[in-house]
Amino acid sequence: RATMKSLRFISAEAFVSNAEFARKSLGSVAHNLFPLLFKASYLLEQGEVIHDLVENWPFVDFNVGKLLGSTVDYQEDLSHRTCSVCLESCLTGLRDYVLNHHSPFVKRLKVVDLTGIKDVEVQFCECKKTMGRWARTQLLSKLCLELLVYLQERCCNPGIFEISIDVLIDLFVTEWNYELVVQALLKKCYCPLKICCVAFRSDNLALQKFFYITKLIDPSLLRKLEIVHNVRLEMEHLEMLFNSIHFPLLMSLTLPARTFNVQRLTATDERMLTNIGEKMGKMTQLTELSMSFSILTGRIQKLLSPLKTPLKLLDVSNCSLNHADMAYLANSFHANHLEALDLSGHNILDLYPSTFFKLLSHSSSVLRSLTLEDCNIQDTHVNMLILSLSPCQKLQEFRFLGNPLSSQALKHLFTFLCELPMLKNVEFPVPRDCYPTGITYPIDDACLCRFDHQKYESVAEELNLILLQANREDVKASTPLFGSYDAAVQETNNELGAYLIKSFKETLEKFTTSLNKMS
Repeated sequence: RATMKSLRFISAEAFVSNAEFARKSLGSVAHNLFPLLFKASYLLEQGEVIHDLVENWPFVDFNVGKLLGSTVDYQEDLSHRTCSVCLESCLTGLRDYVLNHHSPFVKRLKVVDLTGIKDVEVQFCECKKTMGRWARTQLLSKLCLELLVYLQERCCNPGIFEISIDVLIDLFVTEWNYELVVQALLKKCYCPLKICCVAFRSDNLALQKFFYITKLIDPSLLRKLEIVHNVRLEMEHLEMLFNSIHFPLLMSLTLPARTFNVQRLTATDERMLTNIGEKMGKMTQLTELSMSFSILTGRIQKLLSPLKTPLKLLDVSNCSLNHADMAYLANSFHANHLEALDLSGHNILDLYPSTFFKLLSHSSSVLRSLTLEDCNIQDTHVNMLILSLSPCQKLQEFRFLGNPLSSQALKHLFTFLCELPMLKNVEFPVPRDCYPTGITYPIDDACLCRFDHQKYESVAEELNLILLQANREDVKASTPLFGSYDAAVQETNNELGAYLIKSFKETLEKFTTSLNKMS
C-alpha cells in the first residue's frame, strides 16, 4: 500500500531528482528544508545530493533514525533501508563537512547519531546493496583515519581543529576489521569526528583483543554489549571483565554459548558465580539478558536475584534449566515485566506445565515475543499451550520451530492464534507428518530438509487460509528452517566460514599428529 506524501514532500522529490540542479541550488535553500530534502534524497537514492546536504548540514545534530523515521510529510519509516549508496554518501559527506571551509553555512554540528539504522532481511532500495553494521563500523573508522592523515599532510584552516563532533554508532568488531577500528579509537582525541560507541558487538575475536578494545570504546557510554559465537568467554573471564571494567549505563547484555557451565562447580566457581550476579546487580539499567547455550541448572536465582531492575528481555534457551529455575522465574519480580522470553530447548509442557502457565500469566500483560523452539511440544500439549497463551493479548511474535506437531495440531493452534489481536509474526515447524516415519526430535541439520515439500506447501496454504478467513492478513507465518534471520551473522558469514574451516583444519592436523605419535 502506497504511503501518502504531502505536497511539500512531492516538491522535495522533484527538486532532488535533478541532482546537478539540486547541488548547485543548496546554498539558497532555507535551513528548515534540509531534513525534508534529506529524506526525499534517501528515498530516491540520490547519493550526491545526500553527500552535499550532510557536507553543509546547518543544525547542531544529525540524527539519521529521526530524519528517516515517520514524518508529517511522509509517514513511511525509511530507517530500515541500509542502502549502501545512501549511507556511504552520509559518511563521506560528514568527513567533507569537517574539511569544507568554503561552506556558506556556519559549522554548528555537534552530534551525529547513526544508531537508529535498522538492519533487516528484505531491502526495498533500488540498488539492493546494503551496508550493514560491520561495514558501517569499517567505513567510519577508515574515514576518521583518512581525515587525520589529510589534516597532518596539508596546511588546513585552523578552524578545522576546533571542530568536535560526537558520532554515536553501534560498533561491530571481528578479527577482520579489528586493527582498523583500534587505530581509529586510539587516535580519537586528535580527530574532529569522535567515535562514541553506544552498542558493541564482538564476534570471532581472541579474548585478549576483546578485552583491549572493550577498554578503548569507553564503557561508561555503552548501553548494549553483545559477545557472541567465536569469542571464547568463560565464567572466569566474565568475572575478570566485570571486576576490571564498569558499565554504568549498560541496558542489554548478550553472552556467548558456554559462558557458564555449572555441572562441575568448585567452591571457587560458586563464589565466582555469586560475584558475577552481584556485579550485574550493580548495573542498575540492565533490562535485557541473553545467556543461551550455557549450562545453568539450578543457578538462575543466584544470577538474577541480585538484579535491582526487572528484566524486560530474557533468553535462557538451551540452558538446561530445572524445576527450581522455572519456579524462580515464575515467582520472581522479573515475570511481571518480561516483554520478550526465550525458553527454547526445554521440555516445559511435559516437565513444568503449571510453572510455565504461571510464568506466562504473570507476564501476559506485557509479553510481546515468545520463543519455544525445540521444546518437544506435541499434539497432546496443544490445549495446554493454548490455555497458557490465552491471557497474552499483547503477543506480537510467536516462534515454535523444531516441535513434533502434526498438521492437524497446527491447524488447531492457528485457529486460536487468530484471536491474539496484536500478533504479527509466527514461525511454525514443518509438520511431523511431512517427515518420514520414525524421525527423531530434535532433528539434526542433515535431516532437516528431508521432508515432503509438496505436502508441506499444502499444509502451509491451509494455515494461511485459516488466517485469511479470520481477516488476519496482517499475520506473517513462515518456516525458516535454519532459524530466524540474523543481519549480523549474514553480513559476516564469509569470515565465520573461513574461521570454521581454519578450526576444522587445525583439529585435523592435531588428530593426524596424535595418530602419527601413536604409530
